[in-house]
Amino acid sequence: MSNVDKDKIKRAVRDILEAIGEDPDREGLLDTPDRVARMYEEIYSGIHQDPREHLKVIFQDEKHEELVLVRDVSFYSCCEHHLVPFFGKAHIAYLPKDGRLTGLSKLARVIETLAKRPQLQERITKSAADIIMEELNPYGVIVVVEAEHMCMTMRGVKKPGSKTITSAVRGIFEKDIAARAEAMSLITMK
Repeated sequence: MSNVDKDKIKRAVRDILEAIGEDPDREGLLDTPDRVARMYEEIYSGIHQDPREHLKVIFQDEKHEELVLVRDVSFYSCCEHHLVPFFGKAHIAYLPKDGRLTGLSKLARVIETLAKRPQLQERITKSAADIIMEELNPYGVIVVVEAEHMCMTMRGVKKPGSKTITSAVRGIFEKDIAARAEAMSLITMK
């Protein structure tokens, strides 16, 4: 069962079409309100999910206390200021403590859940780092997110191809410059 009021979205989309001077009853737009309602249900599904739930699966038998890095996690989100897309890649590195590991896909799911809500790139970055730090209790976490924002490329300043990069550094990576440099070099390695 969905928490999204699709009928309300359909009415709103119909109103928007009329407000911009379109005919919502013309052939090409007849099903648009329904398509948009279904799309919103999908792309904003993270509103009703807790990203922490993905990190409940812990493996402690490995006793691994070396860097774990998942790079190039693709994501799509919508800017909360204009409700237009931004998209890019997230890179997550953490240094496990006491051998507390999680599944690699679980890190990607944290990003995906955070991205599927009206959002800011800075919030995705900070929230992912904080959640991983709190749930896995590692020695440290680094999250780097790079994205292209359609609110900058298709409107406003109109600069296609420009990327915004944000980072969040927690734990040992805040103080240990060598550890931070190692993680960042692996993140930026091509």
